[in-house]
Amino acid sequence: MLFKVEIENFLSIAEPVSIDLRARKGVDDVLGRLSPIYEGSEERSPNVVALFGPNAAGKTNVLRSITFAAWFTTSSFDWRPDLPLPYEKFGSNEKIGQPTRLAFSFAGLVDFLRPTEGGAQCPFTYELVLGPRRTRGGDGHEDVVLVEKISYQPKGRGKPTTILERNGRDLIKSAPGLIDKGTRTALESVLHPRASIISTLARLNNPVANNFVASVSTIYSDIFIDKVLIDDKEVAKFYQQKPGAFDLLKDISGRIDLGIEDIKVVEYPDDLSLHFQHSGLNQIIPLRRESEGTKNFVKVFPHIFQALTVGGIAIVDELDTTIHPMLLPEILRWFGDDKRNPHGAQLWMTCHSASLLSELTKEEVLFCEKDRAGTTTVFKLSDIDGVRRTENFYGKYMSGEYGAVPVIG
Repeated sequence: MLFKVEIENFLSIAEPVSIDLRARKGVDDVLGRLSPIYEGSEERSPNVVALFGPNAAGKTNVLRSITFAAWFTTSSFDWRPDLPLPYEKFGSNEKIGQPTRLAFSFAGLVDFLRPTEGGAQCPFTYELVLGPRRTRGGDGHEDVVLVEKISYQPKGRGKPTTILERNGRDLIKSAPGLIDKGTRTALESVLHPRASIISTLARLNNPVANNFVASVSTIYSDIFIDKVLIDDKEVAKFYQQKPGAFDLLKDISGRIDLGIEDIKVVEYPDDLSLHFQHSGLNQIIPLRRESEGTKNFVKVFPHIFQALTVGGIAIVDELDTTIHPMLLPEILRWFGDDKRNPHGAQLWMTCHSASLLSELTKEEVLFCEKDRAGTTTVFKLSDIDGVRRTENFYGKYMSGEYGAVPVIG
């Protein structure tokens, strides 16, 4: 469960933005989609997070901050040290020379040194600060890691305790027992200024870093810096290996496209492909010839299925343009269903279809808008004064009462 996100100087988000999803105490969970932020906590956060706003308001950039941090902690050790990191700052001369800060609060195991299934949980925070280091022989700048830090609150409250902290290339603090002497020596020689210390420790087979990477790897997304869709062969392989996902795909696909009667995985000597049987047609249709909506859904659905299976996070950009508006509410309901979602999976998505507001509670809705300087701000529907739980969110949003709507004319 990801319950707090902090972003500064990342793409269109110039000034610090803090998204704290924790619901107010006593809020009635009418749709069953509020879950404890960690097992045993009295604080709750939504399983569905939907971002609304005009085109280019910065909705996708919120998702990109999460997926960039996930990539950085799991994979940046393999990044070429001479290449700039795959992200951008806010596009002003002032902000180019200033640090980028990302921070994320989530659930983790209290005994992180000896993790066990069903162990006690508590809040954790991961913080990353990337900033300029002046290059030799010139006035240019290159961004490197300035600060990387993991902290936790083992009792669920009080001052956070630092588990791991790094300043530049120097490890300045680690919890007792986290890093042995041999690993520390190796770390000093291989850690480079554009790599995560977590990703590096995982490559050195540190068990705590391995567990952290495994946890972050349960974030499934179709967006990184650009849109990322699984290719046809890989998506066919996924459904071949996941019969439960394949059965569910066939069930819901028959309702997305009323002409689909069956889907098969077809093997060729050097290829694997999904083929669709349509009513009234004698030939089966390969995935590449299906409608864009069907193709996109087939390639996005694995992210949702995998998150639900393991209790991870599905991050989908413009989900409402992929799934028919009559079926999308059903998928949202999965995240409030104990049978479909037994491990508390979370869905983060951007949306254009304002009618979807009728299917959401105010704790699940974020609005993004951009000012004349191009700066994105993010605010929660539940933070707007006077918003009643029973009011028509769709109607009031379309009338402009909440803000974050396109200006036409």
